[in-house]
Order: sequence, then structure tokens, then C-alpha cells
Amino acid sequence: MIAVLQRVLNAAVHVDDRVVGAIDAGLLVLLGIARDDTAEDAAWTAAKIGDLRVFEDEAGKMNRSVREVGGAVLLVSQFTLCGDCRKGRRPSFDRAAAAEPGRGLYELVAAQLRASGLRVETGVFGAHMQVSLVNDGPVTLVVER
Repeated sequence: MIAVLQRVLNAAVHVDDRVVGAIDAGLLVLLGIARDDTAEDAAWTAAKIGDLRVFEDEAGKMNRSVREVGGAVLLVSQFTLCGDCRKGRRPSFDRAAAAEPGRGLYELVAAQLRASGLRVETGVFGAHMQVSLVNDGPVTLVVER
């Protein structure tokens, strides 16, 4: 499982010119599910997203989690994160999960984030989406399990 976390002032995802998910301050998370990922990986990733200290405290240090600052999460599926670009000029997506197991794990990550008390908005799994954001910092991190 690969998650790209971006600390944002706001973010939104559109499908067919309609906003399907939007947040103010928090984390935009682009999530790639690999074919060998499990429910255990989903739980680990959700916990990491909720607990990672990427927001500043009173001293200006990145010492607070999205939960601690009252932020939200916009979770967007992105199978292309599993793309392998090492050979040739076209990425190979052999590592990406098939649609149904991928959808299940994506929904599990969202459910576990919600169960931890976070407000979670999502994109539409498998849809062509447009994502807009205002990156704060910028702070962008890659989390892999």
C-alpha cells in the first residue's frame, strides 16, 4: 500500500464536473493499493495517516497529527501509484490490485479512519477524477507498507 499525504489548506475532488468530496484544512491522501495488500496493511496505513505528526505546534515544530488539529482527510484512490517505471517508457501496472479487492481495501481504510474519529471525504473508486488542492507548506510525504 502506498499513500501520498499532502498537508492542505483545502482540497476537493470532482467527477463529471460535480464535487464528490471536499475538505478544508487537513490531509489529501492519494492511496494506491497493491495486489498483495491485506486488511492488516489497510489498518496500519489508516493508523499512520491519523497519527502522523505533520502539523505544527505552538513552537512551529511538526508535532501534531491531523486528529489533534481537528483536520479532515480527503482519501482518493490512485492505482497509478503502483506503477513501475523502471523499464521502457510506459508504466507497468502489474503490481496494482484488481478492482474489487482494491475497492474493498480502499473502503476499509476510509472506514478505519472514520472509526478513529476523523472526518473523511472520498473520491469515487475507479472513476476519472480531477483533484484540486492548496498544499500547505508544502508538506508532502510518501507512506509505504
